[in-house]
Amino acid sequence: MSTQAGLVRPRIGEMLLSDRLITQQQLDQALDQQRNQGGRIGDIILSHGWVKTAEFYTVLSDHFRRGLIGDLLLEKGLISQDQMAELLEIQQQWGTRFGDIVLSKGWVSSYQIGQVLAEHFGKPNVNLLEEAPDRDVIDRDNLSTYSENLFVPWRRENGLLLVAVVDVNPALLALVGDTVGEPFDFIITSKFDVIWFLQSIGDMFYSERAVHELANVQPEYSASEVITPKQLRFLFVLMSLSMVVIAFWPLEAFIVLIFGISLFLMVNFGLRMVLTWVGGDPEFDNVVTDEEVAALDERTLPVYSILLPMYHEAATLPAIAQALRSIDYPLSKLDIKLILEQDDDETIDKAKELSLEGIFEILRVPDCLPKTKPKACNYALHFCRGELATIYDGEDAPEPDQLKKAVIAFRKGADNIAVIQARLNYFNATENWLTRMFTMEYSLWFDFYLPALDALNIPIPLGGTSNHFKMDVLREMDGWDPYNVTEDCDLGVRLVQKGYHVGVMNSTTFEEANNSIPNWIRQRSRWLKGYMQSYLVHMRTPISFYRKLGHVGFWGFQFFIGGTIFSALLMPIMALFYAVWLLTGTSYFDPLFPPLVLYITLFNLSIANGFLIYLFMLSGFKRKYFNLIPWAITVPFYWMLQSWAAYKGLWQLIHNPFYWEKTHHGLTTFGVDHETGGAPHSAPVASKSGAH
Repeated sequence: MSTQAGLVRPRIGEMLLSDRLITQQQLDQALDQQRNQGGRIGDIILSHGWVKTAEFYTVLSDHFRRGLIGDLLLEKGLISQDQMAELLEIQQQWGTRFGDIVLSKGWVSSYQIGQVLAEHFGKPNVNLLEEAPDRDVIDRDNLSTYSENLFVPWRRENGLLLVAVVDVNPALLALVGDTVGEPFDFIITSKFDVIWFLQSIGDMFYSERAVHELANVQPEYSASEVITPKQLRFLFVLMSLSMVVIAFWPLEAFIVLIFGISLFLMVNFGLRMVLTWVGGDPEFDNVVTDEEVAALDERTLPVYSILLPMYHEAATLPAIAQALRSIDYPLSKLDIKLILEQDDDETIDKAKELSLEGIFEILRVPDCLPKTKPKACNYALHFCRGELATIYDGEDAPEPDQLKKAVIAFRKGADNIAVIQARLNYFNATENWLTRMFTMEYSLWFDFYLPALDALNIPIPLGGTSNHFKMDVLREMDGWDPYNVTEDCDLGVRLVQKGYHVGVMNSTTFEEANNSIPNWIRQRSRWLKGYMQSYLVHMRTPISFYRKLGHVGFWGFQFFIGGTIFSALLMPIMALFYAVWLLTGTSYFDPLFPPLVLYITLFNLSIANGFLIYLFMLSGFKRKYFNLIPWAITVPFYWMLQSWAAYKGLWQLIHNPFYWEKTHHGLTTFGVDHETGGAPHSAPVASKSGAH
């Protein structure tokens, strides 16, 4: 309230009376109470609940405000005249509030902004770490609402609840009123005070939700149970029948088995040929043009939350922070969450050392199991304020206009589009043989397969990074499955079952390709284990799954997700038959390969593998990575590594299903230009340290 309380009390009442927010009788009652008990007239009116706080301050906003935010910052010497002029120009372009822009530039701290806002509104500025809220006024069921909107009930004084807020606007005050359900007034605090305080009292609440929300609300989609009793019974019956058949008809049984394996591999290959054919058609590219990006009015862009989960990646933090600063998007509309594990002191200390701008917020995830990326992201969802959200990894270099392209793609797409996947590729493509093969594989996957899956309405296994979500849908889905080690693949399939669409767009995020075979095996075994988890989860009720996805979606899932798993597991078996025959010239296997089986097997061995090499070559042509194309001839050796990883993943699925095997980053000697988005280099340009 104003410091000149005695002069303005009648005016406050008269203003409320003239807007018909209170009656003359209520005003008289308030004045009588003030004369008898003291206090400010506004507090008395609010405490009776005659006027909602949002309405109260809407009517009296000019009455309470003291100067403009920019003028107060200038007066206090927190910004210069040149900065003031730049901020005013940016405000016209971005359409956001002055304080948000100042914070995004890092010129003023969140605490200093709080002090200025408090003076601007004539309210106390409270440090919640020194004057902690009274926990009796906090409703733990509303902790998510508090953290998503940056407010927290503070204390109750003179019969009126005081709520600590970071900013003041009618929509927020209305939300606070609906949440607390009683008369209230506000005080000012720093957003970091709210975040730190809520984490300190709500760790168990947020962790419980992050770990168990999906399993409690939608248990049929949770991988917390690796295999259900019904699936175990089915496997038992299948294996029992198989043993009986083998006992009585051994030759015929093995012929049928080899025929089934060969036919499956052939159909699996055929699907990939179709996907490459469809994905190569420009008609099915979800293209956002440079002209559309240039025509965007930045004032209409939504707040965008960026989730950045990291673990023991202090060395890559400066680079990804610079990449996010370089994004072509109004910085004041970015809500960046550095999601760090509580025991990762190295990365936490590095984040503090960098003195990051106010758009970066450090969230410390409590140390509890499962210790996975999806659990960490679920934890962070409670603090996200964006209308849209995306995830980046610590080594990522997204193209600068990616967020704008995602906004345009959502606006151009159907209402049921829930997520749009950007393409992924590698900036160190030519570092060694492994990075060359990895780059061609990713180019084939994201430039051909995913656009085709989108066009054919087959569930898209999302990538682990650069997928752009509508926040309300993501929360409706209860986030990611913390028990699934390829939570992205699982979420893509879940979304389709809920009637949502998954799209792709023509923007690329460049990552660091694994240049070490042991590291690659760790990463790929986790991916394949997660695919196995996803397959088991979504095949718990195959008939219902079939009805939800339809013919094409269901069989596409079987041969794309299932095919990725089973081809990696089965390929060594068929290769072993061939190797033994080639080395020994034995005729022992002849009875197992009657003409039809033999022809299909030979087709897979020669034609299919030959075409697979051709597909890898195509991926190099589309990206104009011509220097990679000759290496496509070595694809069979690359798929041997895939099988090695698949069997490791299968072993872990049985013995340690929820273990998140960490991929080490920062091993490459190649650099990346974060100003323009990463692009493959033909030679090392910079040295990176920090291998973990």
